[in-house]
Amino acid sequence: MNSKLLKHLLINLLMFFAFLQADYPDQQKVIRAGQMWNQMSNVSNIILSDDGKTLQLTTGSNSGSFILSPDTLDQPFDRGLPSWNGQVFHENSGFKVLMRFKQGATWSPWLTVGYWKNYIWSTYGATSYPGGYIDYDYVVLGDFHFVYQWSVQMKRGSDEDLSPTIDKLSFFVSDERTTKDINYSAILSEKPAEIFYPTSFISQYNVNTDIGGNICSPTSTVFAIRSYDITVDPYLFAVDNYDTYWGLYGIWPRAVQNASKFNLDGAVTRYRNWGQARDTLAAGGRVVMSVGPPLYAGHLMMLAGFDAQGDPIVHDPAKQNGDTYKYNKSDLSHSWFDKGGVAYTFFQEQLFPLTLNEDLDVEHPDQLVLYQNYPNPFNHGTVLRFFLAEPSAVKLSVYDLTGRLEVMVFEGSLSAGEHRSSLSAGSLPAGVYLLLLESNTGTNVRRITVLK
Repeated sequence: MNSKLLKHLLINLLMFFAFLQADYPDQQKVIRAGQMWNQMSNVSNIILSDDGKTLQLTTGSNSGSFILSPDTLDQPFDRGLPSWNGQVFHENSGFKVLMRFKQGATWSPWLTVGYWKNYIWSTYGATSYPGGYIDYDYVVLGDFHFVYQWSVQMKRGSDEDLSPTIDKLSFFVSDERTTKDINYSAILSEKPAEIFYPTSFISQYNVNTDIGGNICSPTSTVFAIRSYDITVDPYLFAVDNYDTYWGLYGIWPRAVQNASKFNLDGAVTRYRNWGQARDTLAAGGRVVMSVGPPLYAGHLMMLAGFDAQGDPIVHDPAKQNGDTYKYNKSDLSHSWFDKGGVAYTFFQEQLFPLTLNEDLDVEHPDQLVLYQNYPNPFNHGTVLRFFLAEPSAVKLSVYDLTGRLEVMVFEGSLSAGEHRSSLSAGSLPAGVYLLLLESNTGTNVRRITVLK
């Protein structure tokens, strides 16, 4: 073998191994009822509501189910956080959510990832297989995957009862290595701008003496709900949050689902630094953090904001004086980010920032939608979201107002449905930019603003 060929081979091998060793980015895919309806590969006794916002049982049916077409993500993942929003109106009604994962040409069995509200099924279903398992509410896979699939089962005791409904499925995926490779020097040097959300505080132990030690998750979620000036009884909320199958109050998707009864649009997500969390707060959202050592073995608390020095403030339900509480920033950072930065992220439904901006022209709106980024303006990072009615080649790019390309966010082929990406402020100077989405069916433009 000549030296040039050997050198070329070695370079390719190095690039290949570097690709394998690189951490894959976090990704989130959210699908709403109308999109689910259009992406069903199998359906029985399920119909889309007249307003197009929910899926429910057909008239006269006491059970039904649907399976969505397989969904493919841009980057591989080996960890996942499923969650959902819906409603159940009767104690003998409910829905159960299942997922499966494809490796090569082989699908896993269907795995039950949760249900709402009461456990009314004769069998729970599988939660593990040789390639992975559901850790109560957390997808743990033994290898990287690109493809997954949703299924939902609905049931009610009588056709005279209101049907359960479901209006949103969310899947936030990540690479487990990202949690291990944390730059704490950068995290601790962050100084997010001052912001604060008060709430009507109560210690979890004062909610009820019998269950007080086990209800940090529902109590912290109550803080988020109350911070929007919405009335909620913390004891009743905690009782509703109880998972009768697992015997736990702290199952992550149940807290998100429970909050949807109070018109909060939520999902189980991750944050990798304080700036990302601050951007959510600035957009009007709320963040409930799942934390661990060194502060707790396992616990949840609401991120209330940041003080003038950029240090985080929390509402901690485990402390009698936990209202507007400040921990050592290093301890709190390790407590949250060492555990993966998992959090419940909430927005009020009527204020949810992922809405169309009507002041810009949109070509072919029935086929292509580019939603306004959130938060906007932003100074750390922002979420980009768009919808494709059919598979298409896609370019998502950022231009300055002179027409110069600043960032190519994505270029490639995507399936039909909703897609999300993220954009870091990075080296972009403060100012107004144009976010351009190009596809086979048209183009769409939004204005985005960077603050520094």
